Amino acid sequence: MSTNTPQNLSELPIYKKALDIFVLSQNISSYLNHDLSVLKEDGSEDSNIYFSGDIVQQSVSLAPEIANAELERYSEKKHKHIASLKRITNLLYKNSYRLERANSNGKDFLPILRKELKKFKKLQRTWLLTL
Repeated sequence: MSTNTPQNLSELPIYKKALDIFVLSQNISSYLNHDLSVLKEDGSEDSNIYFSGDIVQQSVSLAPEIANAELERYSEKKHKHIASLKRITNLLYKNSYRLERANSNGKDFLPILRKELKKFKKLQRTWLLTL
């Protein structure tokens, strides 16, 4: 993160929740990868392994988008970061449902991720009123 980041950013509930979601999605992805990395009998790989990486990539983008929206001075650019944050959150939801169809014991953790994403969306609505 840049040195221009306000000190109170780390105190924002939405920012903290974004970091929690990142850690949770990393752990879920790691757990799923052990099951999904095994090749099928025909030598092909499980296509769901890509979705496990996607949830990590998407969740890593949450906190920087919040920081960018907070730091942005101009309303138009601020709204672009907000729209990006909403799009990333929706993609996380979609990929968590895709992963739930995977043949892995780790899929039991995906409802926890979605529960945290619901909390994140509530925090997001409140946070948008403060911008």
